[in-house]
Amino acid sequence: MPNYKKVSERIEEAIIDNPRTVNESLKWVNIVNAGKNEIDYLRKNYNFDLSHLRSSASSVLSQRPVVIKDSKYLFLILHFPVFRDGKIFPGEVDFFVGHGFLVSIHNNNLPALNHFFNFGKKSPDSLLSFSLESSAILLYEILGRLINDCYNLLDNNSLAINDVEDLIFSHEQKKAVEKILNLRHNIINIRKIMQNHKNILKQLMDMESSLVDKKAIKKYYENLIEDSKRIWEMLDNQKEMIEVLNNTNESLLNDKMTDIMKTLTIFSVIVFPLTLLAAIFGMNAKNMPFVDHPLGFWIIIGIMLFGSLIMILFFHKKRWL
Repeated sequence: MPNYKKVSERIEEAIIDNPRTVNESLKWVNIVNAGKNEIDYLRKNYNFDLSHLRSSASSVLSQRPVVIKDSKYLFLILHFPVFRDGKIFPGEVDFFVGHGFLVSIHNNNLPALNHFFNFGKKSPDSLLSFSLESSAILLYEILGRLINDCYNLLDNNSLAINDVEDLIFSHEQKKAVEKILNLRHNIINIRKIMQNHKNILKQLMDMESSLVDKKAIKKYYENLIEDSKRIWEMLDNQKEMIEVLNNTNESLLNDKMTDIMKTLTIFSVIVFPLTLLAAIFGMNAKNMPFVDHPLGFWIIIGIMLFGSLIMILFFHKKRWL
């Protein structure tokens, strides 16, 4: 029996069959960009509930994760963060999990899922689910890969945080502002996407399998919960770090602005005597002093400079310069 079958351009099947067991083989059906033909295929071969199939084929992203236990299968809608064009977006994947089969439906926006499927179809004997041919264990492996892929995003965030810190202390606050805003946006989006994972995984711990002991299933999914908690703690730390960097950057920007305003204020006050005297002697009134004097121009200029000198000495004495 072949390990792989390409049903159509959008439907692929990987067969996980352990010849050392008497169990039936496990089939993993991976569907990308499900449309009417794909829904008809699933409807015909698996008789899934039509409302669940329509949810999987919808072009609109589900606003929340879903876990529905049907009499013959488990239906899940989960979201995982996807990094694209410097921003984080939610990537949706839907699962139908039943005895002897697992169906994954997504829009080709989760590279980790595609890589794992390709790995599974080429080397099925390398999978943990190969030993027992259990769909519950295969789901655990897929979710483990998707959750572990989140660590790469967190590593990217950490590198970006280091870059922001370097920019801030290199006095490039304006460049740091855009990076800080983008980082805050990405961290918030990852938190929104991941916030319900722990509760979903706790529900999956109660899955029943005729091939695997319930305690073993619980133990496997507890590992995923621990990873989810660890990711959440790392996100909390990154959130705190970016907030601290944002406050530091704002403080430095405010200091720069204060220095600019101080310089402009001092300059305007020093120039004030010049402006005042120029306005007075520009009134063309009769009997203005020094106007008819041969050295009148230079006397007026000297008075102006003297006034400015007085202002400079005053600022220096107050240690404002």
